[in-house]
Amino acid sequence: MKSPSEIAARLAKQWQQAFWRVERLLSSESWPLVIPIGKPSGRQFADQTGLVQAHVQRWRQITVGEVVFQDINFRAAAEPVSLPVQWVLHTPSEWAAATADGDVQQEFALLETLVGSVNQRYWEVLVRERALWRNKSVSEITAAAALADSLSPGMAEGRPLRLLNGLRVDTKFIERNTVLLTRLLDERYDGMASQQGLNGFLDAPDDKDHWLLVVPLEKGLLPFKRQRITARELADTCLPGSRVVVVENEQCEHLLPGMPGTVAILGAGLDVHWLSGEALKTKAVAYWGDMDTWGLLMLARARQALPTITPLMMSEAHFKAFCRDCAVPEPVQAELPSSGLTEHEVAFFHLLKAQPQGRLEQEYLPSQDVQRELLGWLGRC
Repeated sequence: MKSPSEIAARLAKQWQQAFWRVERLLSSESWPLVIPIGKPSGRQFADQTGLVQAHVQRWRQITVGEVVFQDINFRAAAEPVSLPVQWVLHTPSEWAAATADGDVQQEFALLETLVGSVNQRYWEVLVRERALWRNKSVSEITAAAALADSLSPGMAEGRPLRLLNGLRVDTKFIERNTVLLTRLLDERYDGMASQQGLNGFLDAPDDKDHWLLVVPLEKGLLPFKRQRITARELADTCLPGSRVVVVENEQCEHLLPGMPGTVAILGAGLDVHWLSGEALKTKAVAYWGDMDTWGLLMLARARQALPTITPLMMSEAHFKAFCRDCAVPEPVQAELPSSGLTEHEVAFFHLLKAQPQGRLEQEYLPSQDVQRELLGWLGRC
């Protein structure tokens, strides 16, 4: 036999688990929730009659949900005895009430308000990740959600966030809610805000700066095998050698071949302002990114910063050569940049947008093909 307080404690513990919150708050199929109460054994009924009576009385006092009673026969009783066998909760609000936990009920009330106030695409992350909104007011959370609806990749175009018009919040609000805004934007843009950092995603200068991975592709070209350097430093640092390969994602480091006089810079993403620095003006610079709409957007921004940059493995021909085995759907597509792409690249952009599987991530290209392309570019420089 389980008492109301024992089951309430279990329900409260389940509230602390993200899986159960998402399952029960966002899926109507989770209801009703039927919880077995348990029945006394024949010996327990005979030897501990007072205990059983107190158990029945406690369950009769429950007013949340529905307590199901069933007539049960015992040898020690002259007639069937009505005992509680199930506690049935019909709604999430009954679950919160049944926990008898003030903190759970307060959190449920806040989530219930949020679900009625913010875009549905944010519901799951807010239900799953309570740390995003704990110790924040409902008005602040809803304002952050409204702001996330209005933000888009690269919209700052290199300007500080304080110079953006129409946000209806100050930069202090953004600083206070950076983590929340980033996770909300991840829901809209398939994790890109976390990958790039909020400022990098928005293409806004960041006082903390973005760290990039620098890897010399010739032994001894630099006094290290790999090193992180801020984007701000890279803009003003004259690297050794005559060639630079800019790679969108760090995960591709293992695909890069040895290349004399060449340095690779990985993990740039949307943060490509440093390419406009004087240090790269005299070098041959190549850009290699994903073949999807976001990859072409990043290529456009790279070319805007450095018009002489050479794209590698980012054409329609390359996509068609490898898409059968490697392409996947692109959950959220970028908008066509207003400049920075050639006529053929614009056509490729539209082709990718029309594809059901229009994303080909660079790290999944065959290593021999990547190395052949890079070494071919090396021979043309």
